[in-house]
Order: sequence, then C-alpha cells, then structure tokens
Amino acid sequence: MKSDSLKKGMQNAPHRALYHALGLTEEEIERPLVGIVSSYNEIVPGHMNIDKIVDAVKLGVAMAGGTPIVFPAIAVCDGIAMGHTGMKYSLVTRDLIADSTEAMAMAHGFDALVMVPNCDKNVPGLLMAAARLNIPTVFVSGGPMLAGHVDGAKTSFSSISEAVGAFNAGKITEEKLREYECKTCPTCGSCSGMYTANSMNCLTEALGMGLRGNGTVPAVYSARIELAKHAGMAVMELLRKNIRPRDIMTKDAIMNALTVDMALGCSTNSMLHLPAIAHECGVEINLDIANRISEKTPNLCHLAPAGRTYIEELDEAGGVWAVMNELNKKGLLHTDCMTVTGKTVGENIAGCVNLNHNVIRPIEDPYSETGGIAVLRGNLAPEGSVVKRSAVLPEMLVHEGPARVFDCEEDAQAAINAGKIVAGDVVVIRYEGPKGGPGMREMLNPTSAIMGMGLGNSVALITDGRFSGATRGACVGHITPEAASGGLIGVVEEGDIISINIPENKIELKVDDAILAERMKNFVPKKKELSGYLKRYAALVSGGASGAILN
Repeated sequence: MKSDSLKKGMQNAPHRALYHALGLTEEEIERPLVGIVSSYNEIVPGHMNIDKIVDAVKLGVAMAGGTPIVFPAIAVCDGIAMGHTGMKYSLVTRDLIADSTEAMAMAHGFDALVMVPNCDKNVPGLLMAAARLNIPTVFVSGGPMLAGHVDGAKTSFSSISEAVGAFNAGKITEEKLREYECKTCPTCGSCSGMYTANSMNCLTEALGMGLRGNGTVPAVYSARIELAKHAGMAVMELLRKNIRPRDIMTKDAIMNALTVDMALGCSTNSMLHLPAIAHECGVEINLDIANRISEKTPNLCHLAPAGRTYIEELDEAGGVWAVMNELNKKGLLHTDCMTVTGKTVGENIAGCVNLNHNVIRPIEDPYSETGGIAVLRGNLAPEGSVVKRSAVLPEMLVHEGPARVFDCEEDAQAAINAGKIVAGDVVVIRYEGPKGGPGMREMLNPTSAIMGMGLGNSVALITDGRFSGATRGACVGHITPEAASGGLIGVVEEGDIISINIPENKIELKVDDAILAERMKNFVPKKKELSGYLKRYAALVSGGASGAILN
C-alpha cells in the first residue's frame, strides 16, 4: 500500500504519532487510508447535502475494510455567481480544485480516494485530479434536485431565469415572478435540468468513473445514501484489484463519454471539460472529433431546457446506462472499457432496459439522427465554436442578421432589457473569453432574457464566453480565437452581417476580405487591469477550443 511508506517502521513513528493525534486506533492505521474528498459547503444548494453523502461513503469504506479520512474541495454555485464579477471565478475554480486535491492526496499518501462532487466545475476538477493522481478512485455525486412546479407544470432553474425576461417584457406580473422564485428550486441538489452539473455527473457514469445512478438518482432519495455506501465499498475492491483512473479513462472511454454527451444533449460546457479531463489522461481530443461523433450519434433525450423532462424522469426511465444500452444497439460504444464496478461497459449495461420511450427515445426513433451538440467553424471561429443544437428552435438552425456588438455581458443585458434588440439581430458579446473575461463567464442572463421576451425564434447570440447548461436558443459560444487573443470577433462592427448555419457547422462574418484585413491590421485587443488569481489565470489559460486548460 502507498501509505505504508508513511506508516511502517520505526522511522515513521512521528507520522504514527500524528495519526494517534487524530484519534486513529492501531487497527485503523494498519488499514488502507482512503481519502474522501468532500465538496460540502453551505452556499451551494447542490452541496448542502454532501455531508450526509460523505458519512455514507465513510461507512461503506469502513465496512469494506478501509479507514476513511475526509478532506475538502471548494465549489462555486454558478447560479449565484451569474451575471456579475463572481462568474469570473467559476471556471477558474476547476483548476484550483484539481491542484488542491492533488496536493492534499500526495502530501498525505492516501491509498485510494472517493470523490464527492456535485456542481459545475467541481466534477471536472476532481476528474482531472483523479487522472493526475492515478490511485484507485470512485465518484459519487450529491445528486440532482427535484423539479419545481408552477401552474401544474414542472420547472427548473432556466424557468426562473426566463421568467425575469418575461417580467421585463410585461408578459407576467410581479406576483407570478415571485411564485417562480419560490417554487422553481424546491430541494437540495444540482439544478434539475440537463445543465452542466448533471451533464458532468452523467458523463462520469459514461466514463466509467461512477456507479449506476451517479448522475440521476435525486439528491433527496434514500437511494442516494445507499449509492454512497456502495461507492465506499467499490473503492476498496478497486484497491484490491489495483484498477486505477487511467485504466478506466482511456481514449475509448472518452469517446464513449462524447457519444453519450451527444445522445443526452448535454451542456455545451462538456466541450470545455472533456478535453481538459482527456488532457490530464494523456489523451488529446479536438472539436472536430466531436462533430464526427455527432454525425453518427442520434439525439435520444430532450431534457430541460431543451424539453419538458427532467433528471428525475431520466432516472425513472433507466438512467444513463439505459441510454448507453440504446446506443449499443447500433454499436456506437466501446463496450470493453473497464469501469469502477470492476466490470466492463458491456457487462454493466447488458439488460438495462429503456422504461420510458417519451424520456429516452428508442435508437430507431430519435429526436434527430445527429447529436445534441455541434461545433461550428468559419472566419469568425477558425479554431471552433460550440452550440447546443438540440436546444435550438428549428427556424433558428439557419440564421443571418446584423451584428449588435457589446464588449461585455452587462452592456448586452442592458440593451436587451431596454428593448433595443429586435427580431433578426445577432447579439455579439466579446471580451468574455478565458483570457479576456478573464474566466469565460456564462451568458445565461442575456440568453434567458431573449427567450423570456419572446425573441428566441428570431434573435441569435454569439460570444467568446460560454453558456450555462440552462441556456437554450441559437446561442453560439466558445468562439476561438477570442477577442483578447486577436480573434476576428474583436473587429466585428455594428450592423455587419453574420451568418449561422448549424446543419452545415458554419459561422461566418460576411464582410469583404480586404475590409477585414484592414481592420485586423489596425486591431489592438483591449486590456483589463487584473490582480490576484485572475491575473495568473489569464496569463496561463488556453483558448476555449482546447478546453481552457492551463499551460
């Protein structure tokens, strides 16, 4: 065991003295030391229940013969951070989480780990750490929130965001907005649609790093506690068999995750996080791979915000493994990949029946023959951009219109709220990329305002920033190169015609090449005065197309 180098022999008496200071008995010190990475805090609704999950994991580890020892990981609530400076500190925490977890695990010589994340950057950050550390590891999330209910219909976080736009447009009263406010998010857990947190927790199952139900069993169900106990037991079995994260997160496993991503219609943020996780595994993927997988992968689910079903219904329908079993009917998965169950993907998903064809479409009758995410290229995004195709209205899959240009989210939001954006427009929000933001803020407020004001069928939005998983509509993010790195988006002028063609994976600024060359020759990207962590982050971060990894 790795921890033996800290525990055995007379020379390690000082270490053992400190273990005794923790209250550990001789018997506990003799056993494998299993780190439980707890993301519990009292500010993120998806994390407020994690203390109970952690207690269950500890019991599972102890039942299986290990000594569980808890240490923390940070997490930001993207919803609370949305629309202000706080959002600059969301994506950047992904690397802080990975770095700090690596430091804690290496410094204390743990034999194995159980990661207990839940929300947006917390999950990929811990997956990145697992790949770096490469000691036996199992994931068990805090679980998704139950949907809310307003006027007899289910709701989720995107509902309240769009209700604000509806209120600003005079479509609903203040009392109705207040009702949405009080009823949209009724329980603890990660917000109830297929947003980034739930996307990444579901893709953790697809990668093979989580047990069945990791992404879908609701946070408030007792089955979540049982799942946590089983995760604690499972990590001890992985330790006995010496199955490690890089044995599981192979290139084929990452391709499986991309395939499931397309079938589920996950958040566009998955196209930031999967490349970053792959990079830590020594696997390089690019956005072109995503389009190749999307071309052959049918979209089987329209979960909120793309449709009217929620994560709790995906769980009832059979969960991620049922989706994977549908995909496997056409041979779209690598079924020989190892998983944290100690079995292969094929062994895991055999017999996982699709119990509700309204939630998970049969492979023979998909929502579309192509996947939920598309990567667009063109002169505006030569290195790529990303759109959640499954959440775009059919009439907006092809759109051309005049640019309405803003150098930050706040200016765009003010114009939308003031009624200055009209049918046909293409809203351009720049200097919000990984370097330019810095931190690549999510544009949920502007996109929700557009939808809430009834402009979702006539207005598009493009940005070098990114979107919340709660965003829907013709919204193209991750434009790379970004404005701060000298990208063409930095010289778009008011009224320029922008063409978006999602079926053909194209995005173009329709301005004469000679004019663009002259603009670019004179272009000096705007600089922001930065300090602290954001200054270091902006200096090191790569573009959105490569996963916003730190170089």
